[in-house]
Amino acid sequence: MNKLDTKLQNSSSIPSVPHSDPATLPSVAGQRFEATHRLLVLVPDADLDYAAATRRVWELADELEARIQFISLYKDAARESSLRRQLVMMTAMVQDGNASAEAKVEFGNNWVNVVKSNLQTGDMIVCFAEQHTGLLYRPLSQILRSNLEAPIYILSGLYPQSPSRFNMLSLIALWTGLISIVSGSFLLQIRLVSLPRDWTQTILLIISVMAELWLIWVWNNFFS
Repeated sequence: MNKLDTKLQNSSSIPSVPHSDPATLPSVAGQRFEATHRLLVLVPDADLDYAAATRRVWELADELEARIQFISLYKDAARESSLRRQLVMMTAMVQDGNASAEAKVEFGNNWVNVVKSNLQTGDMIVCFAEQHTGLLYRPLSQILRSNLEAPIYILSGLYPQSPSRFNMLSLIALWTGLISIVSGSFLLQIRLVSLPRDWTQTILLIISVMAELWLIWVWNNFFS
């Protein structure tokens, strides 16, 4: 273990507490989690209270006697090292509390695909109520429930400030950009349709459609 890890473990310890009685283990939507072997914790690249989040995750793992797998995603290479450092800190804190933990940082923005590739039998997914994604900026927990057959535990109240205003501005910017892309592409395609009907027109139409889809994908990725 490097000096950074040792320092974190010495200064950020989590006091041990006795395991809860099985009858008091948490449940969500009527599900019981006695068989949970590992917590798959989806850590956002956001303004999260990481220390409080780590404690909540550790408390849940302690009650369920489960291992912890922290996972985070990055879209910008400049954020990778920062996220790795943050997950090292979180891992060190729970390990100092006698919980087994690992960390993984992956490139991308599709949480469903990442969870599918890491999900194992007996896992429980842990995410945060404030996590949103996709074109409609839906809560991540809803998207995971509709795409995965696995228990999901939602942690809330761990963002220092309410992100509602930021979310609304992001939604406005997202849809303004999408409408602009679709409208601009539509006008361009009308112009192309007026050209002589030959192979050149067909190729230009195909290129315009592909460019429209690519722009929509790129713009959506900025807000996913």
